[in-house]
Parts: sequence; structure tokens; C-alpha cells
Amino acid sequence: MVIYSQETQQDLIDTLFGLITWEKHKISIEHAERYVDDIVDVIDTICTKSFHRNCVDASHLKFGNKVYTYKRNQNTTWYFIYNWDKVNRIAYINKILNNHITA
Repeated sequence: MVIYSQETQQDLIDTLFGLITWEKHKISIEHAERYVDDIVDVIDTICTKSFHRNCVDASHLKFGNKVYTYKRNQNTTWYFIYNWDKVNRIAYINKILNNHITA
């Protein structure tokens, strides 16, 4: 099971808004929605993974102790910061970042 914090839910909303209003690349609302849906689909697979990587980056550690990396394309890598409940197999997603933004 994956549980999204309020901050993570806001991160997804901010990502959608940022994509829709991005001046550099004009994309449709539908494309932006699919992009965010793809991110959610990837996050929802975290509980099925057999390995959960520890955070080492200081900017990640303030949000959780595990990180899942999703390379969206050659320019963008997403980092999903979470705490892992090994016994119950629950990922508590605390923050979503990408290599274009800082916390």
C-alpha cells in the first residue's frame, strides 16, 4: 500500500500546474494530466519492489529514509522520498522532487 502525505499531494498538483503553465514548452492539459498520472502509476509500484534504497542526499533525508528514482527521460529524473514500513509493506510518500527543482 502507498500512502501519500498532504505535501506529496500538493507536489502532484504543483507539477500539473507547472506543466500546464510552462512557457518554454506548450503542452496540452491532457498531456500534463497523463504525465502526472504516469508519476502516480510509478509511485504505486514502490510496494512491489524487493529492494528499497536508503536516502543519502541531505536534501532527501529531511523527508524520509528511502528514495525511489524514476528516470522519466534523458533530461528528467524524479525522486520519490518515503518511509518504508517493512512489516506491513507500506510506503509513506513524503516528497516528490525532480532534478530540475530543489527542496
